[in-house]
Amino acid sequence: MNTTPPAASDEYVPPPGVYAEPVAASRPVRAVGSAAAQSTMRLADEFFYLAHDDQTGRPRLFESATAHGLAAALLAELHNEGRITFVGRQVRVINAAPPKDWLQHLVLDRLVAEPGHTATRTWLAFLSTTAYEQVATRMWQLGLLQQRQVGRLWRQRTVYVPTDVNTAAWSWARLSYQLRNYQPLNSFDLALAGLALHTQLDPILLDGTPPAARALLRQQIEHALPLRELLADLGAVVGGAVLSHRTS
Repeated sequence: MNTTPPAASDEYVPPPGVYAEPVAASRPVRAVGSAAAQSTMRLADEFFYLAHDDQTGRPRLFESATAHGLAAALLAELHNEGRITFVGRQVRVINAAPPKDWLQHLVLDRLVAEPGHTATRTWLAFLSTTAYEQVATRMWQLGLLQQRQVGRLWRQRTVYVPTDVNTAAWSWARLSYQLRNYQPLNSFDLALAGLALHTQLDPILLDGTPPAARALLRQQIEHALPLRELLADLGAVVGGAVLSHRTS
């Protein structure tokens, strides 16, 4: 995973008089996580961190939005690995070779086994039923999360808490810094920011940033083909779920 900020020669320079000066983060930005931890994290792992409090592990989204965001992140991981692509709101397998990661391998096997089902929304719905536990398990295996039992003895449940606050906060800190300074995002961070935007995590991600930062993010996502198709379907699914959640 490349989380290195773009080189100076590649930085986005706002037109004079259009954008305000970069502003400081509205909450403290802690030190970044260890290089070892960062090197093992994948897109769904980082979205999991964004979707939960970096100290307590408390969810920042309602369950359906988190689940669908993680499902989209798993599909985006396979796209980054060159296994699938997105065409006209359809998922296309372009390389069936098994990825090294067990969870990516599992998702790809599902896609290959069901060639008659290609609609992106179908796969978001299907994968969302298991994405949370699968991603949490992968992160637990990597030592990124620890399990805790909460609740009364007869109603206990397992929650996942970051093992390192700095590592958990790194995703937010990195994206926030780049957006506040109007920097173009690399492909990995653009996908991560797109997932945040389309699951309605953007108020946290863009908290305190000038309106131009939000406009720049949306502009970059609009040009992020072919992930733009996946993100658009994710936004529609989450938007519908939010409306249902509010009216139920």
